[in-house]
Amino acid sequence: MIELLAPAGDLEKLKTAVKYGADAVYFGGNFSLRAAAGNFTIEEIEEGIDFLHTNNCKGYLTLNIYAHNYDIESLSNYLKSIKHIPIDAFIISDAGILMLIKEILGDAEIHLSTQANTTNYLSARFWIDNGVSRIVTAREMSIDEIKTFRENIPKDIIIESFAHGAMCMSYSGRCLLSNFMTGRDANKGACTHPCRWKYRLVEEERPNEYYPIEEDSRGTYILNSKDLCMIDSIPEMINAGISSFKIEGRNKSAYYVATVVSAYRYAIDSYLENPKDYKFDYKWLTELSKASHREFSHGFYFNKPSSDDSTYDTSDYVRDYTFIGIIKEYDEKTGYATVEQRNKMVNGDEIEIFGPPSEMKALYGKGVYFVEEVIDEMYDDKNKLIDSAPHPKQILKIKFKNKVNAGFIMRKKEIAK
Repeated sequence: MIELLAPAGDLEKLKTAVKYGADAVYFGGNFSLRAAAGNFTIEEIEEGIDFLHTNNCKGYLTLNIYAHNYDIESLSNYLKSIKHIPIDAFIISDAGILMLIKEILGDAEIHLSTQANTTNYLSARFWIDNGVSRIVTAREMSIDEIKTFRENIPKDIIIESFAHGAMCMSYSGRCLLSNFMTGRDANKGACTHPCRWKYRLVEEERPNEYYPIEEDSRGTYILNSKDLCMIDSIPEMINAGISSFKIEGRNKSAYYVATVVSAYRYAIDSYLENPKDYKFDYKWLTELSKASHREFSHGFYFNKPSSDDSTYDTSDYVRDYTFIGIIKEYDEKTGYATVEQRNKMVNGDEIEIFGPPSEMKALYGKGVYFVEEVIDEMYDDKNKLIDSAPHPKQILKIKFKNKVNAGFIMRKKEIAK
């Protein structure tokens, strides 16, 4: 079985990931490496796990900080407070946290985070001997290295690898730049991403003379990695022994989660249906690119990154499409949908509507990834005909020519300036 593993920064994103095709999600609580994500309260973990299990999906809690002495007591209390929740696995990178989980939670399933930068099978065997059932490979491993890795660890140990998302310029995320420059520790989940900042060169004898390292007049983004994208390399990853495809992005939007998860769902399912005759469909990459992203690369999978795998002139995202609304209800008799607005829309907007792969196929047939609409009849929550919907989370009624389902997402292509 191949698992599609999605990020869940909050409950909305967790439910979106499941609806759009994820087999499992990972999320943070109080001891996560994404302090800026909407990390889950205990009550939200309970609700999230219940939702996941109801939908035959799994949930993994990230506890992958590198703990200091002062973290131990609070972490112990935290583990005791969530002991009653049937969390499917815990993602760790610190040996002390592993020991604490085993002491307090007994036979809990434990996954080794990429943050542990496991790059060889001997290290993997050490962790396996200490109770780890899944290894999340270091981002610095190639396809060939992962094949050798797979051949030298027990067959029942799952290999999980990142297939998509932001890349860290530091070794498996072990970066001190943020701590050094801002006092916020990346290894405790508080990274300020100084790798995305603008830099210039200064010579020590000329302290006020700044030289751009490249030709950009604003400086250069010399540490600014491109995003990882392996949607065109599904067979290579599977043949290397990877059985969990991980998507990065707990800080990203629900729209991002839906777009990326659905694109990978199409690609993985297509391969599994007929591996022998599988062909990559560039429409999947087109769909994927409708979420905000940086330029894409294959990371370390096929060769060591070169200058082509960083972007030197900007750290901005490519945002060709805007998430404008989510459909809450649809009346098939009248053709009207109840829509929750997420960004401004106006009469005359040409939009696209997409939904989970299984629902898109059921409604429109195989190979239809979105339907096109033009907004020409829109009412507010008082049933007043309006021309524009500028207010966040405004509830609207909009008539569509195509049938849609609750949970479908509306997006609009940005006009080039």
